[in-house]
Amino acid sequence: MISNFVREYSAGRTPIPCVHCNGDLKFASLVERAEGFGAESVATGHYAQVGFDEGSRRYVLKRGADAQKDQSYFLFTLSQAQLARARFPVGSLDKPAVREEARRLGLPVAEKKDSQEICFVAAGEHPEFVGRRAAMPGGVIRDRDGRVLARHDGVHRFTIGQRKGLGLSAGIPLYVVDIDADAAAVTVGPREALERATLTASRVNWISGETPASPVRCRARIRYRHHEAPATVVPLAGNRAAVTFDDPQSAITPGQAVVFYDGEVVVGGGWID
Repeated sequence: MISNFVREYSAGRTPIPCVHCNGDLKFASLVERAEGFGAESVATGHYAQVGFDEGSRRYVLKRGADAQKDQSYFLFTLSQAQLARARFPVGSLDKPAVREEARRLGLPVAEKKDSQEICFVAAGEHPEFVGRRAAMPGGVIRDRDGRVLARHDGVHRFTIGQRKGLGLSAGIPLYVVDIDADAAAVTVGPREALERATLTASRVNWISGETPASPVRCRARIRYRHHEAPATVVPLAGNRAAVTFDDPQSAITPGQAVVFYDGEVVVGGGWID
């Protein structure tokens, strides 16, 4: 996870280590370890739900009951075999109910504040974390016409849609609209330059285990706190997909996940290229 985190930021992308942790560790290595202990499942505190569809004979990944805490977005990589072993005991509860149950059981975490931090790096410290593990050359910040506006200390300090910390003075707010890691160049522009209606995704996982034979209508989410938007997903060869939104979306970011929903059900998802 850490090596992927460093590689992604070094490449000008914005990673989500929690998704890799879920698919590659919690529901891969831990499932194998559970088998060694004679345990038939692995339980986590994710706000999500697993069901079984009798018609298709497939496991279904669904949103958590608490819309504000729903974490199904982070679980899109799970396979049918992993979902068969997954248990999400708090997925049918809202956060107040979870805290009340913790109090009833006398658990010391009952009053613990919510945390959304990455477990291996403190908030706001990822540039230093990456910089200690990879040689990050400085480069230029330029406008969309190629004019150099300033210099920077590494592309790992930026993400698409970023406004703060650019060190620029202009007549209008400027945002990061492109990151070219090979050229060590960061391009900035006005907010409207962030809007895109299409994206491609790789390493796409379809929760059913089968790639659809035709385009899929869904609501797609391009980052965890993004409001899902109507879109059409066209499966491509090599576990890839082309996603076209009905309306342009702001700050589609390489390295983040795009996750497809049909109502409460997660259809699948992939990594934004």
